[in-house]
Amino acid sequence: MTKQEQSNAGATQPKTEGGEGDYAGARRYNERLKKHIEDEDVEAQAEEAKQALQGDEREELEEAERRGKRGPLPPTPAPSQR
Repeated sequence: MTKQEQSNAGATQPKTEGGEGDYAGARRYNERLKKHIEDEDVEAQAEEAKQALQGDEREELEEAERRGKRGPLPPTPAPSQR
């Protein structure tokens, strides 16, 4: 087995439509990010976020971050399944 084959061992081809590793999705994200940076005052938005973290919103924002890191909750069973 060549070094190239070894480095590719177990690798799968990235998907082209939908899902994680989607080149089209990454391209759309990058295009939208570039447009946002060009069209918006990101420094003002950064300052606004900084103020929110230093003010009354801090606790709420930190809780939202914890929930996001935890990931989705398991589905709640229907009342008839409890």
